[in-house]
Amino acid sequence: MAGSIAASEDGFADRLGRNKLPEPLSSVSLTDAAISPTELVGLFESQLASRALDLGARKLGVEKRGFYSIGSAGHEGNAALANILRPNDPAFLHYRSGAFLIERARKAGGETPLWNMALSFVASADDPISGGRHKVIGSKSLFVPPQTSTIASHLPKAVGAAFGVALARTHKKADAQASLDSVVVASFGDASANHSTAQGAFNTAAHTAYRGLPLPIIFLCEDNGIGISVKTPAGWIKTAFSNRPGLRYVYSDGRDVVDAVAAARTAQSIARQSRIPVFLHMRTVRLMGHAGSDLEASYRARPEIEREADQDPLLHTARRLIENSILSREEIRNLYGSIKHRVESILNAACDRPKLETAEAVMSTISPASEQAPSENPKTQTKNPADARARSEPPHMSRLISLTLADEMALNPNIIVFGEDVGKKGGVYGATTRLQKQFGPSRAFDTVLDEQSILGMAIGAAHIGYLPIPEIQFLAYVHNAEDQIRGEAATLSFFSGGQYANPMVVRVAGLAYQKGFGGHFHNDNSVAVFRDIPGVILACPSSGGEAVRLLRTCIRVAREQKRVVIFLEPIALYGTKDLHVEGDGLMAAVYEDVDGDAPFGAPGVIGDGADLAIITYGNGVSMAQKASTTLAKDNIAAKIIDIRWLSPLPIDAIIKQAAACNSVLIVDECRRTGSLSEEIIAGFADHQFAPNLARVTGEDSFIPLGPAADTVLVQEADIIRAARALIKDKRKAAE
Repeated sequence: MAGSIAASEDGFADRLGRNKLPEPLSSVSLTDAAISPTELVGLFESQLASRALDLGARKLGVEKRGFYSIGSAGHEGNAALANILRPNDPAFLHYRSGAFLIERARKAGGETPLWNMALSFVASADDPISGGRHKVIGSKSLFVPPQTSTIASHLPKAVGAAFGVALARTHKKADAQASLDSVVVASFGDASANHSTAQGAFNTAAHTAYRGLPLPIIFLCEDNGIGISVKTPAGWIKTAFSNRPGLRYVYSDGRDVVDAVAAARTAQSIARQSRIPVFLHMRTVRLMGHAGSDLEASYRARPEIEREADQDPLLHTARRLIENSILSREEIRNLYGSIKHRVESILNAACDRPKLETAEAVMSTISPASEQAPSENPKTQTKNPADARARSEPPHMSRLISLTLADEMALNPNIIVFGEDVGKKGGVYGATTRLQKQFGPSRAFDTVLDEQSILGMAIGAAHIGYLPIPEIQFLAYVHNAEDQIRGEAATLSFFSGGQYANPMVVRVAGLAYQKGFGGHFHNDNSVAVFRDIPGVILACPSSGGEAVRLLRTCIRVAREQKRVVIFLEPIALYGTKDLHVEGDGLMAAVYEDVDGDAPFGAPGVIGDGADLAIITYGNGVSMAQKASTTLAKDNIAAKIIDIRWLSPLPIDAIIKQAAACNSVLIVDECRRTGSLSEEIIAGFADHQFAPNLARVTGEDSFIPLGPAADTVLVQEADIIRAARALIKDKRKAAE
């Protein structure tokens, strides 16, 4: 198998030794690319180091000293873009970007990151970016956030970061985390370009540019013509993107680094000076198969593998160096040998560095600053005359939310509010009313109708130093984009050793009981999608006043602890003012009378009855209050425990309150399976708390339209019936 690229072989060294150099691919000269001989040698060294790391990592895999490895072999042309961009331009890179990171470090004037990369490759706890949690390409000092889920899921946040850069320039933001004239880069493969997440990012970028708004981003599509084993049709990427409105298309041949430098210079100039999105199409080859465990010969013919290896970008750079009398073939051989020896020594040494050994160590970076309690938030008010009446009268929950947002935005210029219909309309339920008029369209604005882009914008803007408060219009809509929270936002701190974080408060209108505008997509009562994501906080208010206090705390926690917070707003309570009878106003509140925050992690308590503790949240709280009035006529005194914080669940505080009662009834408006009530009961068991217990839940059903919805949702009568049965059993047992 001489000449083929396999885990144990080095096709570049073999072909160089046989003087089998490829024919030129481009007529671009060093002068045309404005690259000096010295700079070309530096680029070549970065390419060689990346290849040596790939070969070394594969060898470690064979020896069972390393782990699953996806290499950069054949994609070393991406070093050209690193050479042209500034070392602090935000870069969201896919897994074949080893040469990019090495070249960026070289351009920054620091040491090559080979040791750090080796530590990551062998999952050592000493790895300065992920701390041994994953093989990632990243660097805090070089503004390369680590990526682990790279099938295009990082593209929406790259667009968000570019939007954040443009926004920071508009706001003249002095504390922006990136230079105000930065260019953001996001790299990906040709197969990933077909993913719906990528298409959403391209569309959002193009839509933004089409509207005349600045968006300085380079989409680097590294086209090797194949995705694992599935080929990309010849010409597909060029056909799909060369004439796309809103995107400037630039082609480069990444096999020839000189051609790639020339194209990268053009792309950078367009993106930085014109501040418009650029699609940089870079032709590459994939060597060594998809990954360490991939047997490429099972789906590619040998002649095809050989032809790809003949176009190795390292061979093309070597040819350039020899043709321009910069280095001889022997000098290239010696240089490569020296780099390979150095990399091999580094990898061997890295294998001996310590690994993560405890769950505590692994989990220590899930929450960026979990030990820091949020500060108290005093009652704060802005002096907006248009809101004077709303502040002095008891409005419903949606208006109280908008007043809270207004005060928080006035206090913190880094807060931006965005989503579908949140601007002029003020939200479909009025929860962002007047914010755009008060703070302008750069701080309260509408987005495209794409939840992936909304959440990606939040992640990216947080990278630049904003505190985003995006709105997801309905809970059911978040399922289209949940990976932006699960695979991107929530993992960032974990895989960067806490060095990176993307604080935000995601407002989600959800839960059921909405009348007149119902059905599944407007009445979704499943929140399991949020509750099992490590580090994510989920909060849910039960009344207007609670919404004010709880939202204040959520914003404080997001800002001070750098947390991802989901604020789940019960749709059915948005316009509700009364609890028991018309006109009692018990579900509303005078904004100016709502003091302080809701303590982080502490449930709310209504009543002090000792017969029955009703544990519930959201809509369940008001239903429990109504039921308690009826139960009182049966001499059943109830205490209602409003959980508030659905994740992480404050189980200790819940048990402390419930333990003072003779019986416990859990009222869970969500589905029986995968519900919060299951976790509560499991928590009781873990704490050896065994009360006289029952639960009432929704059915395991989607929610139908109209009155039929009541048949699958918890009703007040269900609470009364279950409470009576529970108390009856308890009293009977006591007799």
